[in-house]
Amino acid sequence: MKLSAIIFDVDGTLADTERDGHRPAFNAAFLEAGLAWNWDEALYGELLAVTGGKERMAFYAERHDPEFLKQADVSARIAELHKAKTRHFVRLMESGAIPLRPGIAELIGEARAAGLTLAIATTTTPENVSVLLRTNLAPDAESWFAVIGAGDIVPAKKPAPDIYHWVLAQLGVPVCECLAVEDSGAGIKASLGAGVPTVVTVNDYTRGQDFTGALAVLPDLSGTGLSALRKLHAGAVGV
Repeated sequence: MKLSAIIFDVDGTLADTERDGHRPAFNAAFLEAGLAWNWDEALYGELLAVTGGKERMAFYAERHDPEFLKQADVSARIAELHKAKTRHFVRLMESGAIPLRPGIAELIGEARAAGLTLAIATTTTPENVSVLLRTNLAPDAESWFAVIGAGDIVPAKKPAPDIYHWVLAQLGVPVCECLAVEDSGAGIKASLGAGVPTVVTVNDYTRGQDFTGALAVLPDLSGTGLSALRKLHAGAVGV
């Protein structure tokens, strides 16, 4: 069975955005709002077990600042914090401080040249995806992806497979012709839950997580071109 489409996760997969982008952006939003919250690298690594920024803040408050959750408008407050965090994240990205991970740009270019369909399945916001692509690839790079599933487009976030089901429905490509690229245990549970063969590229936060079922677990995609991914995919679908 041929490989027709590659579906990418974003945070930790396309770029190391978690530690150097989202974490400081959250802290900037907290400081701006007068909150005494500060997420260091170790704590943020633990919080990444919760997917979704708004969900992550609620989880943290429940354990470290339960009074915050007693506000009548707490959902609106969390949404405002998340909006501010996105603004700070976009500023960081536009400064060029967060490059793509090794091999990503090369793989995307090779896949486009070969006529493969590209897609994204992520829990981060559409605005975050857009700024990452245009600052690291090209002003029109968002248009290179046939489908971008991002943010709250589905109610259940990874490790639920919902975002992959949504992306697959929009793509119209048989799942057996797709390959996912993920970086985390939650991500691979989501992709495999939708039946998508998956390659994992680990980072400092996800190294050591459970990647059972991955076609390969790699440090990054440097030196791993499209031909290598085709071979991994062929082995998975029994070609």
